Amino acid sequence: MITTEQKEKLRGWFAGRLPDDLFEEPAEVTVDREEITVIGRIPAPRLTEDARPAEREAAVTARIQEFRERTRETRIAMARDAEHRFRRKVSWGVVCDGERALFTHVAAPVMTRLRQPERQVLDTLIAAGVARSRSDALAWCVRLVQRHTDDWLTELRDSLEQVQRVRAQGPDTGPDPDGSGSGSEHGEVADSSTPDTEEG
Repeated sequence: MITTEQKEKLRGWFAGRLPDDLFEEPAEVTVDREEITVIGRIPAPRLTEDARPAEREAAVTARIQEFRERTRETRIAMARDAEHRFRRKVSWGVVCDGERALFTHVAAPVMTRLRQPERQVLDTLIAAGVARSRSDALAWCVRLVQRHTDDWLTELRDSLEQVQRVRAQGPDTGPDPDGSGSGSEHGEVADSSTPDTEEG
């Protein structure tokens, strides 16, 4: 897990590296083990007061596409520098007139073992048409937990950072004496990260 200090240094790097005229205000920079996501606000298109929703939607979509094409080379150059420095893929997005759009992002598969009652939860979501597959259902469950437990997750992350700070102050630890490792019979999780197509 990335520490608060590491996040601050990363955000500071982007604050110094991003051109002042790229976004209307400081960009929102979030990071996890696989990915750095940079989202900035761009100017809304100028429309008449009586513009209808369809006209507004088309204008916002066109503004986002124009920004993406015009800034592609600049963003790719920054992403390469950041990926070399921080060892994470960089994804981009914008907010325009209240609409949020991501250009590219990392889809990181997570493999896990589930017992039958847990599989039945996923299969129920599929049968109800909420999800198309078990992986889609699992992602839906994660989003639901995130939506309803944001405060709890924030407190948990803060606690983990405190544990990391205390652990860093202790003596170096070697391998387990019994060589058993940290795996468990029913709790194995293997992560891998596969980025979507490169920004373009």
